[in-house]
Amino acid sequence: MATDTSPTDAEAACFEAGIKFGSLYHQFAGTPLSPDSAASLEAAMEEAIENQPHCTAVTVAVQRDELEAELAESAADYTELTGRFLEVEIVVDYEDCEVVTCMEMADGYPLMRLESVRE
Repeated sequence: MATDTSPTDAEAACFEAGIKFGSLYHQFAGTPLSPDSAASLEAAMEEAIENQPHCTAVTVAVQRDELEAELAESAADYTELTGRFLEVEIVVDYEDCEVVTCMEMADGYPLMRLESVRE
């Protein structure tokens, strides 16, 4: 008896969201970050990821309190971008299935998770 192993639209949408997060995180990790560059980096990240197929919205927020705390203990006036400075939401629409995902710190780790799936 044959079974259909094709992914559902919801599964494909979740996969697409995962690709977007992998791209966002690994493309921008290590980028020099300062309070003066935070807004332009947020915009660049949003625009870069929104270019990808099926991506309908991206919101990137640099956690300025975390950034300021890091810089207060440093001789430099910038640091490198890591997940601990970011809160991100990505919305993917694949075949009328909307997936909302987010990334935020959880127990010291930048956790990427699925918020909702709407068909």
